[in-house]
Amino acid sequence: MDDSRSILSDYGVEHEFPDVDEPAMEAPPQIGNDERRMHVRAYNYWVSLLQGRPYPSIEDLDPSSIEDFGPNSVLLDFTMGPSNAQFAYLGAALREEGEITSGIRSIADVPSRSVLSRLTEHYLEIIANRAPIGFEAEYVNQRNLATMYRGILMPFTSDGETIDFIYGVINWKEVVEVEIENDIREAVTAALAEPVASPPAVAVWADGPNVQPLSMEDVADFAGYHLGADAVLYDRLAIAREAVEALTAADHRSHAALYVALGQAYDFALAAETDIDTYTEILVDAGLKSQARAPMTPVVKLIFGSCYDKTRLAEYAAVLNFARRQNLPEGTLPHYLDHHPGGLKAVVHAERVLRRPDAKPDRVQAARNILATAPSLATLALDGVSDEFVSLIGRREADGSVAILSIAAAKDGQLVRVTKALQS
Repeated sequence: MDDSRSILSDYGVEHEFPDVDEPAMEAPPQIGNDERRMHVRAYNYWVSLLQGRPYPSIEDLDPSSIEDFGPNSVLLDFTMGPSNAQFAYLGAALREEGEITSGIRSIADVPSRSVLSRLTEHYLEIIANRAPIGFEAEYVNQRNLATMYRGILMPFTSDGETIDFIYGVINWKEVVEVEIENDIREAVTAALAEPVASPPAVAVWADGPNVQPLSMEDVADFAGYHLGADAVLYDRLAIAREAVEALTAADHRSHAALYVALGQAYDFALAAETDIDTYTEILVDAGLKSQARAPMTPVVKLIFGSCYDKTRLAEYAAVLNFARRQNLPEGTLPHYLDHHPGGLKAVVHAERVLRRPDAKPDRVQAARNILATAPSLATLALDGVSDEFVSLIGRREADGSVAILSIAAAKDGQLVRVTKALQS
């Protein structure tokens, strides 16, 4: 069975599938950047159609008009029920690969060992998990060729609530004839059979006792990609989202994976400053708005998902704000976080201290200080008065004197108002 996993949707829910009892398989060879980016572009397209809804409307989708990945896509119609899936659209590239020359109506008609069969066998996972899923693996196709593939399935709705359409996009690459591949594997097996000295066992957990600081080379190797200075903003966004996807799949060195994802997010934010028009366009497509007081919040929502854990989003935005405040150059944030005393948490704390508003002045105490030294207009001897400041109500008599009618402790608000009157 393929290696399938959830995609961080724009509403930020990650779904995990239960383990099944089946033999372990080797990880497939890494598929190329073009194939990986098609997977990401399809997901970005799905996100752009959400417009604040849990699922995009099927009325907004026209696969035949998508030149980029339309030929590599399929649209399944479940309006007659999950067990009666019908093909509403099948791209030309999938037809050609599966040698499908006549009409095809249902999943039962899909040729076995075709790339299309790799795509359609995952559709029930969408209905069960109610979120996009991505998957990749290697298999032997109908021409007896080893084939790597990477795909994504995304839910659509006709009524705003029910998932009754699924849109899938897949890309693939035929690698080498199986016989040749077997020869290669036999040669590798023989080479590995030669006795070699075993290195000493050490703990390699990211937070273990023998953890070593990450070098920039380590970070670059873990990221697996490099962007030039002339990369367009959409490419940077796609790469940053791939880094988040890698983070969700990482089962070791999780700190490194997180720092790489944050580094890509920060580099995207820097690039957005020089391409405001494109950045604004991306925000509009995602239903987000720029925030002058929290400029990095839309960035982390774009990359990690709007409904990703709110606490984590706030922390990640704080990290990016701190990095920008320190004017860190592009490509340096992962190394900075790895070498900063206390790591990410310490950076978050430092940023929050810097952003913490100054304490408001104690207006009441200030008023008391002013009144304590204000010149007196008259002095009276009053029995039973112990408060520092009192409020008097007096009545002017016919002879010009003032009769005191009531005495009470002055309230804080009265002290502030009197002080303002004295200073006017």
